[in-house]
Amino acid sequence: MAFHVEGLVAIIVFYLAILAVGIWAAWKTKNTGSEGDRSEAIIVGGRDIGLLVGGFTMTATWVGGGYINGTAEAVYVPDYGLAWAQAPIGYSLSLILGGLFFAKPMRSKGYVTMLDPFQQLYGKRMGGLLFIPALMGEMFWAAAIFSALGATISVIIDINVNISVIISALIATLYTLVGGLYSVAYTDVVQLFCIFLGLWISVPFAMSHPAVTDIGLTAVHQVYQAPWLGSINPLDIYTWLDNFFLLTLGGIPWQAYFQRVLSSSSATYAQVLSFLAAFGCLVMAIPAVLIGAIGASTAWNQTEYGVPDPKSRKEADMILPIVLQYLCPVYISFFGLGAVSAAVMSSADSSILSASSMFARNIYQLSFRQNASDREIVWVMRITVLLFGASATAMALLASSVYGLWYLSSDLVYIIIFPQLLCVLFIKGTNTYGAIAGYLFGLVLRITGGEPYLYLQPLIFYPGWYQDDNNLYVQRFPFKTLAMLTSFVTNVIVSYLAKYLFESGTLPPKLDFLDAVVARYSREHMDKATLVKSDNIVLNELAPVNPRHSLTLSSTFTNKEAFNYVDSSPELSNTEDN
Repeated sequence: MAFHVEGLVAIIVFYLAILAVGIWAAWKTKNTGSEGDRSEAIIVGGRDIGLLVGGFTMTATWVGGGYINGTAEAVYVPDYGLAWAQAPIGYSLSLILGGLFFAKPMRSKGYVTMLDPFQQLYGKRMGGLLFIPALMGEMFWAAAIFSALGATISVIIDINVNISVIISALIATLYTLVGGLYSVAYTDVVQLFCIFLGLWISVPFAMSHPAVTDIGLTAVHQVYQAPWLGSINPLDIYTWLDNFFLLTLGGIPWQAYFQRVLSSSSATYAQVLSFLAAFGCLVMAIPAVLIGAIGASTAWNQTEYGVPDPKSRKEADMILPIVLQYLCPVYISFFGLGAVSAAVMSSADSSILSASSMFARNIYQLSFRQNASDREIVWVMRITVLLFGASATAMALLASSVYGLWYLSSDLVYIIIFPQLLCVLFIKGTNTYGAIAGYLFGLVLRITGGEPYLYLQPLIFYPGWYQDDNNLYVQRFPFKTLAMLTSFVTNVIVSYLAKYLFESGTLPPKLDFLDAVVARYSREHMDKATLVKSDNIVLNELAPVNPRHSLTLSSTFTNKEAFNYVDSSPELSNTEDN
């Protein structure tokens, strides 16, 4: 395959346009807010992100290279098909659930990152533990999509994969470094437009290629391979449900999502943004589904690609760029490439910013340097953006294991962080002891369940396990959801057991080494004025919950206030200051 100068020029022009928008947004950031809240402007954009930009940036965060390429691959692969393309429905439902139940309490409290409520209730140490799976998820996600971009570019314009990964990562890291959330949000608007336009322009050309059979026919009849609508084997129904719950519920506790929620101008806007993004994710999946169906409906021996087909060459994961390259005119394939690279950068920049935001605020500032100046926090964020961007790039160049690591880390987000988030927002009385126990139980159950992608053999064999063609053990039982539920129940039970043992005098106060039950003002609970600024929240809402006796069962286990927050406003905040 020849080197395409035109394709390289098109990519350079596109990248320069994205960089220009990012730098303009960075300039806008410098002119927003006072000098005292520069770090917060970088993290949550001064909390003035409107519906239009907010809807675009939240949608673009999910509609990444993995989302587009993965959806097309699932539809194309004969053993899966559309029935197994769960990401569009799963992530859309995730955004709807996030908007209905999580966006309002998080935004109304005026938090700055997703980890703030954990550190407020469970203390600094627990916040640090929860930072680990959150960081792993963001970093491996960014690395996986950088890797996908490098492979995509190399397919179409035939340049070195490593060079394309490094250049793409440098562009995304640079505008994230200089502008923070503003740069990420405004470039997302441009990128999402490019994704929509680029893929939709490519679909009619690919569909009209002489080698492509009517996708309506191949949807239900076997022509070149099994129908692309796919089917679910009764033996695999529990695996399908486990993966679906992982996408739907595990898609909520990500800093990239809550960063958009917390940047909204009000709690109501945060909810609306979630609903808009859910609709956007469904719409953006349509061209990817069609491209996967086109790949399944193509007689590849009638194209320049030749035989064997992509699946036989183990290139099914590259079906989208292959369709663009061999079934579309050259100038259309270059435009589609711009769309894919836009999809990748729109997710990678969000992950890098999310990781650096959590580290700078929840680890550096709230755990070690509570009196750090705003300028110091800004520089810590800039340094960590560079470090995390470089780390994601390095992992992308080692693509043989990065996908398996991302699968495992995303499982940990679902199994560990999601039940903890439920407890911290909606269950009264949970404490650090329960949180640690739930964390450990969930982690052990997930690791002992094995991970075929990492060749990690299981220690616990659940009903329905089998050995695949590579002699790897595969679990059909929904053990990931079981681990999540176990983590949640363990948190609640251990929290109330610890509370009962200390308050009843069964255990002496000196054994409360985490100061989670006995001590009224625990050293683990940070000063509320440090955690959340007074101009974002009514301060008395952050007062620690005092031990209560004589509670009814329903009031004990349900934090009803979480459903009845009133949007914080400048007028309300000013009346509560000092």
